[in-house]
Order: sequence, then C-alpha cells, then structure tokens
Amino acid sequence: MKNAMFILNPSAGKEKAADYRLDVQFTLEQMGYMVDTRETEGKGDATRFAREACDKKYDFVVAMGGDGTINEAVSGLAEQEHQPLFSLIPLGTVNDFARALGVSLDPAEAIEALKTGSEKWVDIAKVGKQYFMNILAIGQIAESTYEVTPEQKTKLGAFAYFIEGLKAITEDAEMFFEIEHDHGVWKGEAKLVLVALTNSVGGFEKLAPEALTDDGLLHLYIVKNAALPAFIRIAGALLIGKLEQDPAVEVVHTTKVSINTSNPLSCNIDGDEGCATPFQIEVLPRHIRAHIPPDVEVK
Repeated sequence: MKNAMFILNPSAGKEKAADYRLDVQFTLEQMGYMVDTRETEGKGDATRFAREACDKKYDFVVAMGGDGTINEAVSGLAEQEHQPLFSLIPLGTVNDFARALGVSLDPAEAIEALKTGSEKWVDIAKVGKQYFMNILAIGQIAESTYEVTPEQKTKLGAFAYFIEGLKAITEDAEMFFEIEHDHGVWKGEAKLVLVALTNSVGGFEKLAPEALTDDGLLHLYIVKNAALPAFIRIAGALLIGKLEQDPAVEVVHTTKVSINTSNPLSCNIDGDEGCATPFQIEVLPRHIRAHIPPDVEVK
C-alpha cells in the first residue's frame, strides 16, 4: 500500500485546519494511501516531519497551513535522496507557492484537486542552511514586515504588509550593498533588494512575470531609490508587470548571488525572518516533485 504523510498546522487559517482535516484524510485514503497525520506544535516541526517522510520513503507529502508551514515542509524535503510527491492546501495570508503552482486558494477545491492532475519538478533556493520557494527580501521595507501582527494579518490580509512597508519608505534608511552575480558585481546604495523564484510574490502575481517555476534562475531586483514618489511609481509598475522597466530598479537574472551590506542586515525569507548578511544564495533547479492540479498550466 502507498504511504502519505499529511502535515497540518492546527492554528493556521483562523484555526480552519480542523474543518478540513478529515476531508484531506478521507481523500488520501480514497486515493489508496495509508495516511500518517502529523500536527505541528512549534517552529521546525513541519521540516522534521517532511524529512522523516523522505527517510521512510513515503510516496506523497501533503502540507496544510500558511506560508511558514509550507516553507518548513519544503525545507524538510530539500536535498533529500528520496523525493515524495508534494502538494499543499493553502490556509495562509498570501499563499505565494500555491499561486505559483496553480493550486486553488479555496481549501475545498485544493483538496478535491489532489485526486487528479500531474507532477512537475520545480526550483527552490538555498541561503545558508535555509531554503525558500518564493522570495528573499533585504532592506528596511522587508524588515518592516516583522511588525505585522497576527491580528493585522487576519483583518487586512496581504494589505497589512503594504501598510508597514509604506511606513518604512518614509524613513531615510538606504544601505550600501555589494552584490555579486553571474554577470558581474553591483555596488551602491539601495533601499530594497528582492530575490524572486516565482511570478507570485507577496500576493502580487506580476512582480516577476518572466519567472518560471523550473527555469533554474534567481530573479534579482535592486530598488535603488524608494522615496515616496518613486515608490508610488514602482508600485504601479509592479501591478502591471513592468517593474523591470522602472529606472530606479536594477534587474539581473542569475543562478547564484552573494550579498554583503555595510552593516549586517536580516533578510526576510518567504515572509519570515531569515539570516543576516553577508550570505550567498543559490538555486536548486527542478528540485521538488510538485503535484500540479488538473487543467492548470504552470509557468
């Protein structure tokens, strides 16, 4: 009999995980899997569970929760010899990886889609000992997202991050960056540096419209001037997928990037606090065996 591990964060989605738990278990059993259900209780649990699924050579891993839970589960699968099929049921505020894979943001629809579809090997990235699937951000705007409370996320969703970012850009906090990539070195003052893997970042599905889930590339955006007037212009370019054309934004497509700053600066990895500069980022091409819902054409 095939084995599946179902990893869920019981507090995700305003604690809606309990409403869908039995549906996921029943669906997987209908598909012929023996289901091993694990509930997270703290940081790192989903990573540990997913790694155990690899060690035991499980056939399928399904994670249900917010972006943090999904990131942890994928981190547990990363660089393991055995790669189970992976899917997710999104219950988060932003759900970038679900958007990139074409997974419905409606949990009931996402559960139903487990029954059919196809698989695709997709990229992830590694920075230090951490992994990410969507975005790494550095700068005061990125650090401001740590100020978003769970209550704000519940009430305002992704707009809560926008509000905190707007507060941050009014402060004069440009930092000197030295960024080495495949094509050379960039040095200068910047307010924000983004390293994207997919076309969906922070709920915006046009930040990196050219990004493919399996192109083997990191898409680097250096925002050189993010004073309020420039920020408004950049935000408009972001909404229509024209960020590369903004004069205040330097864009590089690369397989690896090293970032150093004049003072140590923490990065934001898929919405959570990550390591501090200096560090190196590398893409792990076609690394995760993802389940793709039926009738979805994933970039």
